[in-house]
Amino acid sequence: ALGLANLVKNGEVSAAELLGIAISRQTKVNGEINAVITDMHDIARKAAPKITEGAFQGVPFLLKDLNQDYAGIETSGGSHALKKNVPQVHATIVQRFLDAGLNVFGKTNTPEFGLKGWTENDRFGATRNPWNTAHTPGGSSGGSAAAVAAGIVPMASAGDGGGSIRIPAACCGLFGIKASRGRVPLGPAHAEGWEGAVQDGVVSRSVRDSAAVLDAIRGADLGAPFEIPAPERSFLSEVSRTPKKLRIGFSVASPLGAEVHPEAVAAVHNAVKLLESLGHSVEECETGVDGKAVARNYIRMYFGHAAATLRSVKREFGAKDSDFEIDTRTIAMMGEALSAGEYVDEHLGWNAHNRALAQYFTQYDLYLTPTLANPPIKIGENDPSTIERMAQKAFLALGAGKVLKKIGVVDELAFKSLAKMPFTQLANLTGTPAMNVPLHWTAEGLPLGVQFIAPFGMESRLFNLAGQLELAQPWFDRIAPL
Repeated sequence: ALGLANLVKNGEVSAAELLGIAISRQTKVNGEINAVITDMHDIARKAAPKITEGAFQGVPFLLKDLNQDYAGIETSGGSHALKKNVPQVHATIVQRFLDAGLNVFGKTNTPEFGLKGWTENDRFGATRNPWNTAHTPGGSSGGSAAAVAAGIVPMASAGDGGGSIRIPAACCGLFGIKASRGRVPLGPAHAEGWEGAVQDGVVSRSVRDSAAVLDAIRGADLGAPFEIPAPERSFLSEVSRTPKKLRIGFSVASPLGAEVHPEAVAAVHNAVKLLESLGHSVEECETGVDGKAVARNYIRMYFGHAAATLRSVKREFGAKDSDFEIDTRTIAMMGEALSAGEYVDEHLGWNAHNRALAQYFTQYDLYLTPTLANPPIKIGENDPSTIERMAQKAFLALGAGKVLKKIGVVDELAFKSLAKMPFTQLANLTGTPAMNVPLHWTAEGLPLGVQFIAPFGMESRLFNLAGQLELAQPWFDRIAPL
């Protein structure tokens, strides 16, 4: 993206020409991957000649269709229930994207309300992975990741409340970083997302693009709950700075005690060898964090917010139960079964994870894990069976959330739903920055990245290392078959 912007700034190509190429590519491949679900071509064509500045001057860009409001354009959240949701003002982050010179020409697919780690919904259908269209690009920013991996755009917007930047980046061979809590604004419609677990950003093919974007969008907006200190230097400058010798701990064990695929284990072990060859000290260790407690705290927050979202959408837009997917309604039913006291008790549990991870970082500079416990799953692989779907309908008809909670079904669902992606939620609950680095491809040719977590506020350390890894083991020339 920075390279394209330089071409525009130097007069070698126009913003209109870049937009034409992006639209042409979208037209050619989107039918196969279903990544872009809202076209804004006319808006972008009118904007192109007026873009005269910004780090990304004239670069075509796509927005994830969740929370990142563009005035006058529906924000669907992947749901039938939000067809009337046409915001009147830009989200702060969208305005900052525009101020950086990015030219928005469409919106990308997401699971309903971003509630899944794969991108399939009833309204727009499934998004497919350009590396193998039988497989998912991950979620919830799967539309954005698929669009970048398919060469429609060099980067696209994303958001991460439980891994939704890092998971699709891992599935699609991209770089993706979730910033520290409060680094990126969520206003004006939201103060914070999911008790501060959510941070917005991008997925990209190069480390420097992600760094420069974070420079452009960072900083609290008016009325934000809090502001964290600005970095000492620009994040872009950190990419080219050689990191000091780092002490890095790693683990390939699932925090839930579940199986981890051999390819995910191999991804980490190969990364360890690369890190050691670069002079870093790496050793296997554990953080002291209770992984099952993280999952339990996370899933209850997730249930509670799903319930609150459905209430809000019904109240504001007059949506009916039939406007929501049955999975979403089931998740919300679980949230309605939680008492206020139980919800707060689970949220207070986050403190233990913060303290344990902070203690770990007194001994280590970074923590390395697989990003995913499995390679990208196939489209529809996580769909409920016919019997499970019948049970869902029966429980919904009975309003049986409290019964299910009492007999332990909630915890069972929590661990089952997170078994294939148990590594990413820790950074969301602790507010720490974390990145996916695309260092591994499976024997079948599917991407499967690795995750690094840094101490709170230390995105600079991640960009230092990511720049070094990108130089040592480049991935930019790895192109999806599509």
